[in-house]
Amino acid sequence: MRLLMLLARARSLQARLLPHGVLDVVRQVLLFAAAYYAYRLVRGWIDDPQGATVAFDNARHLIHIEQTMGFFVEPSVQAWASTKPAIIDFASWVYLNCQTSVTLGALVFLYLFHNKSFYFVRNMFMVAMGIALVGYTVMPTAPPRFFPEWGFLDSVSDFTGVSHDSVAVNALFNPYAAVPSMHVCFALMIGITLARLSKHRVTRIAWGLYPLLVTFVIVATGNHFLSDAILGAVTAVLSAWAASWLARARPAAWAFSAAKA
Repeated sequence: MRLLMLLARARSLQARLLPHGVLDVVRQVLLFAAAYYAYRLVRGWIDDPQGATVAFDNARHLIHIEQTMGFFVEPSVQAWASTKPAIIDFASWVYLNCQTSVTLGALVFLYLFHNKSFYFVRNMFMVAMGIALVGYTVMPTAPPRFFPEWGFLDSVSDFTGVSHDSVAVNALFNPYAAVPSMHVCFALMIGITLARLSKHRVTRIAWGLYPLLVTFVIVATGNHFLSDAILGAVTAVLSAWAASWLARARPAAWAFSAAKA
């Protein structure tokens, strides 16, 4: 009798946390794994001396555009943050975690506790990563930290003690994937989603401010230009529009449902 009760509770818990079963979890993991594999393929296309030259030329062109338009403030922002160890170390820590711990944790949280809205967010991520792959292929761009002549530092390397050109780092990340900034794109998609799903004002405000924090972080650490952040925000907007359009096809499965405050 007790065993039957335990089994019933286990089935109830599984139905609540995994309403579409284990196979659906596997399907979502495979989708994101496929997106990462595509990212690795793009990395292989541009990871050569000629690709690096193009990436550096594109970055210099971006600097020239920002100078012409009067918002090339990245060196000043990093110089200010670098004089305050607590701020630059915190920014470096956030940069390392926002694409891994925060984003992955948020996706798991959404799947387990807001499953009805998860698929809208998943569709946003799939569209955003598709747009990003086009951007990385068409316009590979070196990040600011590769331009010490402009006063930029690699604060994340200083914080971790691991060089950006180490074998381990190069094996995982594309150093020329700056346009668009997926840090900002993901922060907007996660931050706005969790703000809309939060029932308390404090958490709504905190998640609403999260994209602004990430924007500051990517500039202060010398990993992105402001132009990258703007294009990342545009990518998030386009992805949200695309996910809304897709939700019309399957409103019961792919629509977003915000929480009531």
